[in-house]
Amino acid sequence: MTAECIWDLGCELGEGPIWSPAEKALWFVDIKRSTIYRHAPLTGEGRRWAAPAPPGFLAPLAGGTWIAGLRTGLHRFDPGTGAFDMICEVEPGRPGNRLNDGAVDPSGRLWFGSMDDGEAEPTGSLYRLDPDRRATAQDTGYVITNGPAFSPDGRTLYHTDTLKRVIYAFDVRENGALGPRRVFVASPEGQGNPDGPVVDAEGCVWSALYGGWGLNRYAPTGELLEHLAMPCANVTKAAFGGEDYRTLYVTTARQRLTPEQLKDQPLAGGLFRLRVPTPGLPPIEVRL
Repeated sequence: MTAECIWDLGCELGEGPIWSPAEKALWFVDIKRSTIYRHAPLTGEGRRWAAPAPPGFLAPLAGGTWIAGLRTGLHRFDPGTGAFDMICEVEPGRPGNRLNDGAVDPSGRLWFGSMDDGEAEPTGSLYRLDPDRRATAQDTGYVITNGPAFSPDGRTLYHTDTLKRVIYAFDVRENGALGPRRVFVASPEGQGNPDGPVVDAEGCVWSALYGGWGLNRYAPTGELLEHLAMPCANVTKAAFGGEDYRTLYVTTARQRLTPEQLKDQPLAGGLFRLRVPTPGLPPIEVRL
């Protein structure tokens, strides 16, 4: 399993890859440059849209539109017109916070996290978007949130506290309520900080490692199964795509790398792909 850089665009903070089966394309964002990207692997075409505020994630809606989690709140993003229409504000009383990562559970509920943009204060929370289009906090006290991600049956939610180097697991009840959080994995110091997670069809959790030069794949029990090496240090998140969902697309970042470090990892900030033995699962649309 060797990673290939398919778009050397030098993202400052590439994040949030998600596959669009209808378009056979991968979408992702550069948070720090307030840009949304689309890459079509069959043609190699790349497109970009300027966002009105830093985007943390995209989640698919019916009809080819998206929910974009921006610093200012949740917006409906229409790639055809480039318009961003507000769905709801999330934290109007926390101007130092932004939204960072999100995912949709098998029931079509959107879950996402907020964080301190200065990466210092524990002002971040884990949110669920309810049918009345209001976002309600389900867990609090994070500096940098990443995830969530869900087990294939939707009964387990994984959520990352990046600075504490911990991936938590929660039981998810049918009504969307969470049970108490428990430690799923605690990463050793010096091996990178766990970043965005994604779950494959076997229920194994792939965690990107910021500063860790790769991704770790964990069994549903938390056992480390393998480490996948990458050619740059700051790996942010992966997504499964392609016809068989066995192509793993990986976003990376070049922020905070010195000129000397960039000489050793010139592809930092690029979009990568590789083939993996175990497929992922198709993305789920948000039900509003």
